[in-house]
Amino acid sequence: MKGTGIPADSVVLSAAEATALADRWFAARCAAEDVATAVDEGADRDELARLSAVLVELALDAERLR
Repeated sequence: MKGTGIPADSVVLSAAEATALADRWFAARCAAEDVATAVDEGADRDELARLSAVLVELALDAERLR
């Protein structure tokens, strides 16, 4: 990106990818809130395991740049 003023180690995302990344992180945050709510409400181990698996899956998806 020589001559642009943008540092060479920068990551440039299209507007669509930035939106998709924000959407993936929002989904992961919502899943984390679901886990917290389930804990507060005394959910059983199976429900917490299911919600935790969803959270991990969404977090893994969110950390990827496509």
